Amino acid sequence: MRKIIAFIILAALALSLPACGGEAETAPEAGGRVISDALGREVSVPETVESIVVLGNAPRMAVYLGLGDMVAGYSGMAGGDISPLTAYAYVTKEAWADKSVVGTDASGNTSYNSEAIILTGADVIFCTAASDVADRLQRETGIACVALEQGTLFGEDFERSLRIMAEVCGVEERAEAVFAFVDACFEELSALTAGIPEEGRHSALPAAATFRGAHGIEGIRVNDPVMDSVNAVNPADEGAGEAKDSYTVDKEQILAWNPEYIFLDSGGVALVRQDYAERADFYASLDAVRNGRLYQYPSSTSYYDNMEISLANCYFVGSVLYPEAFAGVDFEAKAGEIFAFFLGEEDYLDVLGEYGAWYGPVELGE
Repeated sequence: MRKIIAFIILAALALSLPACGGEAETAPEAGGRVISDALGREVSVPETVESIVVLGNAPRMAVYLGLGDMVAGYSGMAGGDISPLTAYAYVTKEAWADKSVVGTDASGNTSYNSEAIILTGADVIFCTAASDVADRLQRETGIACVALEQGTLFGEDFERSLRIMAEVCGVEERAEAVFAFVDACFEELSALTAGIPEEGRHSALPAAATFRGAHGIEGIRVNDPVMDSVNAVNPADEGAGEAKDSYTVDKEQILAWNPEYIFLDSGGVALVRQDYAERADFYASLDAVRNGRLYQYPSSTSYYDNMEISLANCYFVGSVLYPEAFAGVDFEAKAGEIFAFFLGEEDYLDVLGEYGAWYGPVELGE
């Protein structure tokens, strides 16, 4: 009944609005309040929010903030297409099985169904889209649309967006707990590696990076927060500037860097194995391969950045590079703590492992 009433009211509202563009509303409705979203738009939202539609990277933020039960509709993949590497979606696929998939934004192709959003009866829409998209959604649905930044991994922009969502939904304490948890992890990682002298820091290349699909060993990351968190020396950072990025390089460049360690995204390991079958001599020339220092960790960029997987990857890389410094850290227990905090699934390490996204050394000859 609520959805039928919402449809009638909102359809009438949509017909009454001008067909041309408009600004986000600034005056609150009775019992409402005005918030400033990530794009500086002033949006009137209900005093109490009970139901939300989440688009873009907002579904992940909602899960991190413990708002999964509030979700009435979302953009993204249907349940059967979700892998454990998209962790927030995997742990909610059963709970969200009867929720409306109201659009897609995979690979930057944004398409949202305003009629489907109206039928959810949601109080607020959260989207990580440009202002014209947010304005259009609000205009076409009559539902307050709060724009968030997509956010970079562990970046201030992601934190700002979490704060805005938390403010709108009344879960500010949970947001502060998220920030405190992440800060505590980085403080611990820094403390564990701070005493390692410059000459004792190992070179480690994040390779087979997942961006716009899987890549072989030539897909690398620069200014990778995972490597930075444990003071590893990423040879790809030299001359790369400050931007976090992923791109492909020639294999000759990897030979020139010749890092002590190489960490592969699990999603690219099959491509590396295929390449090894054709270019074994190249791999035999790499110190990391010859010395048994080729490792894999779960890909962390499925459907945007997965913070919990990246945090676990930080501890894994640290324990591999500096086993003495990390001797007091039980990696499996730490990973369980991280996954339990963000996903409510302490045993998620097992889920990843069963999928093939395990942590450990890679033998190319197998």
